[in-house]
Amino acid sequence: MTKTNKTPAASEERILTEEEILKMSDADYMNPAQMAFFKAKLQALEKELLKNAGETTEHLRETVLVPDPADRATIEEEHALELRTRDRERKLLKKVQQSIVAIDNNEYGYCEETGEPIGIPRLIARPTATLSLEAQQRRELKQKLYGD
Repeated sequence: MTKTNKTPAASEERILTEEEILKMSDADYMNPAQMAFFKAKLQALEKELLKNAGETTEHLRETVLVPDPADRATIEEEHALELRTRDRERKLLKKVQQSIVAIDNNEYGYCEETGEPIGIPRLIARPTATLSLEAQQRRELKQKLYGD
């Protein structure tokens, strides 16, 4: 019994590559290996975003008093740009965390509107995608026609 427990654990420990994921058939869609691949990818992205947020906090704490108004304005503009970037990353972090929860609930990889598979290539390009390409295009067309 111990031997059978080791075999699945060994196969789950190795994360597949993008090429291996893309070569899988449609019948293998969102199997445990693919879920593990996307979870690892999302966790790495989450770690990077949290690291960036920490660096921004440290950078903004470093107050430099500059007598020249032009230099001071440049520093303030750099801080504003950094804060806007971090705000976008904060929103992305929320989507990443929602995607990780979806993986844990076995709901990841399927369109929120249609329930159809989103597709491996789309998820590799955008691991936080919640809509299939067609559903996303319909949503963007509606927004363009009717506004948000």
